[in-house]
Amino acid sequence: MDNKKKNQWKAWLYLAPTVVLLLIFTVWPMINTLRMSVLEGYDSLKEIGGASFSFGFDNFKQIVEFYRFKDCMLTTILLTFITVPVSTLLALVIAVALNSIKFVKKTLQTIFFLPYVTNTIAIGMVFMAMFNRIPVGDTYSYGIINNIIQAFGGEPVNWINGGSSYWANIAVVSVYIIWNALPFKILVLLGGLQGVNKQYYDAAKVDGTSRFRTFWRITVPLLSPMIAYVVITGFIGGFKEYSSVLGIFGPSMGPGNHEMDTMVGLIYESVSEQQGQASAAALILFVIIFAVTMINMYVSKKKVHY
Repeated sequence: MDNKKKNQWKAWLYLAPTVVLLLIFTVWPMINTLRMSVLEGYDSLKEIGGASFSFGFDNFKQIVEFYRFKDCMLTTILLTFITVPVSTLLALVIAVALNSIKFVKKTLQTIFFLPYVTNTIAIGMVFMAMFNRIPVGDTYSYGIINNIIQAFGGEPVNWINGGSSYWANIAVVSVYIIWNALPFKILVLLGGLQGVNKQYYDAAKVDGTSRFRTFWRITVPLLSPMIAYVVITGFIGGFKEYSSVLGIFGPSMGPGNHEMDTMVGLIYESVSEQQGQASAAALILFVIIFAVTMINMYVSKKKVHY
């Protein structure tokens, strides 16, 4: 018993630095955010000066009634529900293809994983250059995407510059998010494929099962825990999207003035002047993410095969 207690103390001693850091940088900020959201007109500088604030829910009312709140929420929802299904499906197809390739398999895995270890803002700037349209005298200098469109006889599209449409902006950011999300999802799904018993595929070959049916009836069910994981984490990441828009459009968060702002962008903008409202927006976003995660987990229980 003494040895057991001694080992427990050692374990807690080893965990202590991590626990302390979590309490300081995770638990306390969450508690403080909740506190600030229910203090009307909260200002940290005034609080330091001795000011007090009354309890209430005006911060929630004001942030919901803010004229850009609905637009930020719509953009966030659109980006999430467009990119998560598409990136998951593409990652699944690529993972299955990579798993069946023997030649240069490791090289291809490295190439597909590169976006995951590349700076997000740097990638956003590359995409900005690819979709950009820069005035040069009386004409325009087009990015590589418009050059490809023109090579096939199409007209260049104003993707991200002033005067571009909202849906063109959504398309560019969606392509970027999908491309940036693929490496992690491919890695998870490829790891799952490595653990699939080859006897299932051998039996399918003996029965003369088509490749599509093998994929749908064997691969997808056996990978369902990994698919559920990447879908849930994808939705969480989608609702927290910010850096992709910042990387492509810069601080303006759009071709004009914040047309492509997301919920996280709205929180960052509000935190310097309206800390109470920013905290309220953060809590609203947390509730939405929590609800979507619970729905995904509920569906996963019925569809996932362990």
